[in-house]
Amino acid sequence: MKPDDTTAPRGLVDLAAAEVGGRALLASDEFFAGKENLLAAGRGVWKEGLYTEHGKWMDGWESRRRRTPGHDWCIIELGLVGEIAMVDICTDHFTGNYPPFAEIEACHAPGASVHALRDEIVWTRIVNQVALKGGQQNLALAEVHGAWTHVRLRIFPAGGVARLRCYGRPSPNAQGARIDLVAMTNGGRTLAASDMYFSDMANLIRPGRATDMGQGWETRRSRPPGEDWILLQFGHAGRIDEIEIDTLHFKGNYPDSFVLEALHWPDAPPHDLTRSEAWTAIARGPLRAHEARSFPVDDAGPWTHLRLRIQPDGGVSRLRVWGTPDYTAPGSDDPLVALINGPDATTHLARCCGAHRWVAAMAKDAPYQSRTHLLGEADAHWWRLDESDWLEAFTHHPRIGADVAKLREKFAATANWSAGEQAGMASADEEVIRELAASNRAYERRFGFIFIVCASGLSAAEMLARLKHRIDNEPEAELRIAAGEQAKITRLRLEKLT
Repeated sequence: MKPDDTTAPRGLVDLAAAEVGGRALLASDEFFAGKENLLAAGRGVWKEGLYTEHGKWMDGWESRRRRTPGHDWCIIELGLVGEIAMVDICTDHFTGNYPPFAEIEACHAPGASVHALRDEIVWTRIVNQVALKGGQQNLALAEVHGAWTHVRLRIFPAGGVARLRCYGRPSPNAQGARIDLVAMTNGGRTLAASDMYFSDMANLIRPGRATDMGQGWETRRSRPPGEDWILLQFGHAGRIDEIEIDTLHFKGNYPDSFVLEALHWPDAPPHDLTRSEAWTAIARGPLRAHEARSFPVDDAGPWTHLRLRIQPDGGVSRLRVWGTPDYTAPGSDDPLVALINGPDATTHLARCCGAHRWVAAMAKDAPYQSRTHLLGEADAHWWRLDESDWLEAFTHHPRIGADVAKLREKFAATANWSAGEQAGMASADEEVIRELAASNRAYERRFGFIFIVCASGLSAAEMLARLKHRIDNEPEAELRIAAGEQAKITRLRLEKLT
């Protein structure tokens, strides 16, 4: 990391930062440097030759040299209540005066007095004692999880720490009020972005307005001009009534326009969101330099995620998404969602895909909240399977061009679907049929499984052309291509259930 780099790990927020309201409440000793420095923005700095009446000026919290038994500590009120995933006990510029060990405790005690925090509260150790190194970041994972309001940094026995970062996820805390659904302070998260060359995506949902361009999200110039995007997750599923896009400080490098898209898929994997085709455009419009603009939305939701697309590239300082939390499942009236959420889910799922582990995983994840949620998880679970599962699913398909009578006998549960999917065979001439049969046999000898293709809408000649195109693939690549075709078939069959 660069010396001034304070970017949080992707998807996490510094819950203790002064910027979001974190406060150092009490320390056992702060003789050389004050406790409030622990939560300041940026990395610690060094000022050569600067001294105070107590000694060398240091940018951090530093206690005096301990001459008696015991150790020092500092109690901090988190600016955002939430679950801590990892901490950084940073000792920048403390090289001969850093504590050799440290640990972190936490508690959930909203509104507790300093006296209670010091003398009455039962604390939970979330980071066991770790050895520190001087003059650098010291990262450690939290081993106990909960919705914490305070942390206590213990250092053994004494010394200086430049910064304490408590990276985690804020806990949603709204109770039906109109809020900024994607704000960091309300549990919103940035998940991924096409580019963040000049500044980090997390800046887009920080509190307050940006003080300069570096506090927004800015992409590099695209060549040729195209578009950039960013994915965001709400702290609360909610209904949107207004959005605001602020280009403050971006005067010659703001985007020309934007499109905002939404979907409802609780806890969707970010990778699957990047390739999902289920996005619904809910707002679009032109942007202006150095200006906050409000826009209405075409569909209020409820939604769980957003994708902001900017054309062609540039910088946006803040995105505000005003609305109210709403945990209504938009799939409650969808017959497909109701069917898979029902008592016979396993039977219906098995008709769509023959891999038993896929069926079990899908049934276990029910109930589904929306059609997007259901179809998205169907695809995600498929790609989490192993090659043996894919091969198992392939055995539940007939060969392309199979005899219809035999098809109905062997694949009774899905014979009608298979026949319909291969409807292009009905008008095939004898030469194409013979060539398909021969090519099928050659394909199976080469790869060890039947030719899998999503045949809906394809003529027999088109199926044959695809088989010939794929038969020279490397076996590993062809298996994955066939798995991709199976994923398409599974989706089509799910949608045919109702």
